[in-house]
Parts: sequence; C-alpha cells; structure tokens
Amino acid sequence: MAQRQETHLTKPQATNPVCNRNGIVFDFDDTLAANTLDELVKAVGLDVEQFHQQQYAPLKNAGWDHVAARFYCLIQASKHHPEIQHKITKDYLIQFGQQLQPFDGVTEMFDRLRRRVQDLNPQIELEFYMITGGFGKVVRNTCIAPYFNQIWGCEFHYSETGEIDFLKRSISHTEKTRYLMQIASGQDQVDGNGRSLAYRDVSEDQLHIPLSQMIYVGDGTSDVPCFSVLNDEGGIAIDVYKEAQAWDEQIQVSESQQVTNLAEADYREDSELMRSLTLAVESLCKQISLRQLSVGE
Repeated sequence: MAQRQETHLTKPQATNPVCNRNGIVFDFDDTLAANTLDELVKAVGLDVEQFHQQQYAPLKNAGWDHVAARFYCLIQASKHHPEIQHKITKDYLIQFGQQLQPFDGVTEMFDRLRRRVQDLNPQIELEFYMITGGFGKVVRNTCIAPYFNQIWGCEFHYSETGEIDFLKRSISHTEKTRYLMQIASGQDQVDGNGRSLAYRDVSEDQLHIPLSQMIYVGDGTSDVPCFSVLNDEGGIAIDVYKEAQAWDEQIQVSESQQVTNLAEADYREDSELMRSLTLAVESLCKQISLRQLSVGE
C-alpha cells in the first residue's frame, strides 16, 4: 500500500509595504469656513453682489481665468474703489484671518479624529492638509492653522507699502491635484516642471501617504478634480454643502464623481459630517491594521 505523502502549506507573505499614516485634505472656503472672498469684500465696506456682478462677472464672461479675475478685481478695488473703507494690505489680511471664525465644531474636529485613530491603533498617524484656491495669507493666520501639517493657497505680491499688488501664486481647480501628489510623494514643494505629478514613479515603500489612504473634503465644483483622483486611486471623497446651497447642483456633482457621502458643513460631534469623517478614518485605520497583521506574521 502506497504511503500517503504529507504536504505542508506555507502561508504566503504580504509583499506590499505598510504605510502607518493617513491624511485628511481639506478645501477651505465654504468647507471649513465661509467664503473668504465674500467675507473680505464685506469687511472692507463693499457690496458683495455688486462686486460679483459689476467687477468679476464681466471679466469671467470675457474669458478670464476665474482665479485671475477674482484677484484682479480685488486688487483694483483696493487701489481705486471710491467706497472702500480699508486698503487691503498684508497686515490687514493677517488681521482678517485672525478674526475669521470656522464653522461649528471645526476647532474640536482635529483632536476628536486623532483620538479615534489612537484608540484604534496607536501606531497609526493622522495628518491634516489644506489646499485652497483662496487666500493663503488669510488661512495661515486663522485659529485652526496650527492643526495642519501644510497649507497651500493663492498668494499676493505686495507693493512697497504692503498693499496687494499682483497675483503671485494661483491654485486652480485642476492644480489642486498637484498638491495631492505632493502630499503622497512627500516632496517639500510643488515646482513648475511637473515633478510633483510623478506619483506613479515613486515606489510604494517611499510614499509618504498613498492616495488610497487619503480623505478629501470639499464643497463641490472646485474640488471635482480631487474627488476624481481619490475615487480612481481608492481614497475617500466627501462633499459638503452649506444649508443655503441648492441641493440639485451638489447632488449632481456627488453622483457624477462618486463621492462617498454628501453632508452639511457642520462639524459638531453628532453631525452627519462628523460621523462620516469618523467612519472614513476608521475604515482606513482598519485596512492598515489588517496589513500590519499580514506583515507581522
């Protein structure tokens, strides 16, 4: 009688490296706080509706890039508008940022989410980033700026007297994706030669945060390119809206870009948005913990 041969099965080892780091990337205007352009226009004594209809809209209709048109109008208003009550200077933008209040619950959100990560797995880090087409100088002087690992926004060049004089750096809708790539690759800065777009050329074990371990939170149209990138790469996209916004437009963006959830911009502890962020963070942490088990064995 033939002797049965005993077979020993060897468990295959996980080959993909484990990055113990997640990132949440936020837009700012209408996502974490009110629209800074409108708030700034009001603060210097101008009518917001007239600013958009009489200054901004004609340039946009004439084919101007929307970011360039917006900043050009603001610069011209600061220099020449007869009703302006305060010239817009570097110091004024700093003061304006210091006084700007975020939406309800935002200031408590960061620690809440970090505590949740620590409860799930103390080995995992959670980092926060901001990519905004608004005013970088304003955002970096808000009360929530210290919570962010990095903040990118549009920048002014200032005259010798400190007044806004020219648009120095612009971040358009599509350019926001360059900064996602920068976060992922861990580069110190986004340069003009396209190196920040070489995400796929960076080996997985050298990535700072894979796109699949990112959450992007934005308020709609300006964030669609980032929604699309994370959707394609297995990350999580969350679309937020203000109570006064039209639901139809937001729902259309949400369906076409397959965002994970659409929630009101309310960051208080029991809000739908806060629950969505918590569940998203938990999901990413559990995926990391699962991969850690495979590597550990």
